[in-house]
Amino acid sequence: MNRTLTAIAGVCLATTAAAQEVAPLDVSFDEYGAIAASLSGVPGDAAAGKEVMSERSIGNCVACHQVTALEATFQGNVGPSLDGAADRWDESQLRGIVANAKMTFPETVMPAFYKVNGYIRPGDAYTGKAGTEPLPPLLSAQQIEDVVAYLTTLKE
Repeated sequence: MNRTLTAIAGVCLATTAAAQEVAPLDVSFDEYGAIAASLSGVPGDAAAGKEVMSERSIGNCVACHQVTALEATFQGNVGPSLDGAADRWDESQLRGIVANAKMTFPETVMPAFYKVNGYIRPGDAYTGKAGTEPLPPLLSAQQIEDVVAYLTTLKE
């Protein structure tokens, strides 16, 4: 009986969290590119965000940015150093920059990690043909929140 109730409670909590997730096409940016509300409806996990930023197969933020708190090798210098990011931007600004930096910095070369449209004819793997399915975002809503949670820990 207790296991059944625990399972039902878990499903209810998971459904509630999923219901609060903002789809990429429904994201609301303010005039400066900030996103006030959480994209996932769940607080970010700074430890998971640290992993997303440093793992080359996930976010790969360190390919362009330097973060001295990360032990990743071969950190980039194309983008600004993220040391002290929490002193320069608040949580909503960081969320907007990670989701789609072009909304804040129109000339940036940083990829939009939570965007699914507006691309110029993306290809379908290595077929040489245009894709037929909508593109998924590079990071999930929760991964965006995790990265933002980690960035808010980076103070000078």
